[in-house]
Amino acid sequence: MLYQLARSALFQLDPEVSHDLTLKSMQLMGSSGLDKLLACKQPELPVNVMGIDFPNPVGLAAGLDKNAVAIDAMSALGFGFVEVGTVTPRPQPGNPKPRIFRLPQQHAIINRMGFNNLGVDALLENVAKSRFRGVLGINIGKNIDTPVENALDDYLLCMRKVYSEATYITVNVSSPNTPGLRNLQFGDSLNELLENLKEEQAKLAQVFGKYVPVAVKIAPDMNEEEFGLVAASLKQYELDGVIATNTTLSREGVEGLQYGDEAGGLSGAPVRSGSTRAVRILARELDGALPIIGVGGITDGFDAREKIEAGASLVQIYSGFIYQGPSLIRDSVKAIAELGDS
Repeated sequence: MLYQLARSALFQLDPEVSHDLTLKSMQLMGSSGLDKLLACKQPELPVNVMGIDFPNPVGLAAGLDKNAVAIDAMSALGFGFVEVGTVTPRPQPGNPKPRIFRLPQQHAIINRMGFNNLGVDALLENVAKSRFRGVLGINIGKNIDTPVENALDDYLLCMRKVYSEATYITVNVSSPNTPGLRNLQFGDSLNELLENLKEEQAKLAQVFGKYVPVAVKIAPDMNEEEFGLVAASLKQYELDGVIATNTTLSREGVEGLQYGDEAGGLSGAPVRSGSTRAVRILARELDGALPIIGVGGITDGFDAREKIEAGASLVQIYSGFIYQGPSLIRDSVKAIAELGDS
């Protein structure tokens, strides 16, 4: 009830203004120790994925806390893990505003943020200042002015910088808001990227004396054959995980709605079926070679359970969290726990 009241007030504001205000409030609560007031005890459901012990399988997806300013407060809400970013080597402002659009009739959001962030060094400063000791994923990308053919340089730079602080690293090759980025999901471009990232991961593991898993985040806008080719590359280069999926370019489910034709990536309830389809195809093609993190369209516990039933080992939420609040974490954990009881 309290969250619904807060949401009602925040939804009177511009979406990006309310997003920034919420993050600043959570940052203040975290830095002052008041995040304890947010504490939500979730059902215990520990799981080991990618060699990592997660207290529960429900995490915060990347994109909400790009600069890692609110990880203490996010953890207090009961997430089993928190993923921050996408972060780039250098700060960048992202795309022109307005760039976030709510579609409340469908519990959906369209964004074309464009990897706006303060840069990898600022993110690491925020991580160092936090008290967070949970599972932290750091999502890395390329700067918008870095040519796609030089994207590997940006990923390697970010990987080297975040390796010591990340529990796992996510390589984002699927945002629709950075021109050319999605081309890195296919063929020789993907293979070259994966080969070099795995070589760098091995070197860094030696330097730091620990192995940090690397996952790749992919788009839902592929056909079955394309998913199969991506799965083959992930297996060939022994990636540690795959996150399925990012936002979609499809407008199915939001046709005719205000803002429904805005450019950008669509997230929320309309993405659910496409994301779950991707998880199901990947589960078949990967055949247990690496785990899947399911994300996209989770707005209630049933949706989270559906992703697990389709073959995911973990799930992440973002847009559903905006609409439903912290209760979605509890409902998702409980629904997944019921799978083990059935």
